[in-house]
Amino acid sequence: GSAVVAGPGDVFSSYWNPAGLMDVSDNLQIGLMHNEQFAGIAKHDFGAVTFGLNDRSRAAISFIRMGIDGIPNTLYLMQDGQINYNLIKEFSAVDYAFIGSYATKTKIENLDIGGNVKIIRRVIGDFGGAWGFGLDASALYKTGRYRMAVQAFDITGTFNAWTYKLSDADKQQLLSTGNELPKGGLEITTPRLALGISALYTLWSERLTIRPEINADFTTDGQRNVLLSSSLFNLDPRIGLELGYKNLLFLRGGVNRFQRVKDFDGTQSLTAMPSIGAGIRFNRFAIDYALGNAFNQGFISMSNIISLKLSVNRK
Repeated sequence: GSAVVAGPGDVFSSYWNPAGLMDVSDNLQIGLMHNEQFAGIAKHDFGAVTFGLNDRSRAAISFIRMGIDGIPNTLYLMQDGQINYNLIKEFSAVDYAFIGSYATKTKIENLDIGGNVKIIRRVIGDFGGAWGFGLDASALYKTGRYRMAVQAFDITGTFNAWTYKLSDADKQQLLSTGNELPKGGLEITTPRLALGISALYTLWSERLTIRPEINADFTTDGQRNVLLSSSLFNLDPRIGLELGYKNLLFLRGGVNRFQRVKDFDGTQSLTAMPSIGAGIRFNRFAIDYALGNAFNQGFISMSNIISLKLSVNRK
């Protein structure tokens, strides 16, 4: 259910909460994720590696690709008043992110902090693109069985500067078909704040673990269709639960995206998106699978997410 801001950290913390990288005890940890959405139309890939700098700090380098490939370009579909399918070409719309992460212990016991530097590259075929830059900051505090975290995404706003390169023929074709010419501009992603708290309970001579977590996303970029919404701020909760057996097998479930949906008769109902998953750990290797929108709620199709993790240690 994406409720992982405060959870135990690993290489994937470079996205969710870079302060959690301090939980990694391995010299080197490598993580890969592949996710397909909308029946495979959209593909989302993530790769990261984290390594220790010294006893009090760690770093990570991450890469994200989110894209839709094989989009038909029908700009020249009409030729001399006739449809010509041979003139259709395909292009991709892809977002890339290159992330550098840093985490360190503080002078306050059990308090770790971290941050991200993000370089964004957005590409639409060979005729449009943008470069962007942003920063994240986070903190993680641990006391007893509890973990409390805060992650500030895009703390200064993430800025993407768009430019377009169109040939004279492209421009003429767009105008002749009643379209406007795209213009370059600045796209700004406003800050988002995520709060999280989790706890770890052990049972059955510590062979069984139970770890619930709850997160809350706060946004201020206008009213959204979330559980608590207003023109000033919005609150979007996420809830997750993990059951572990001997730190070897894991079952997970969660729920997020609480929304009010209006039916054709004007009545409103509260909907949410559930997810389920499982994981297994073989010594230094772990594999996890998650099914987003597990019961195919609403108009969003199920999403298959596979993650791999490898830990490497020097003798």
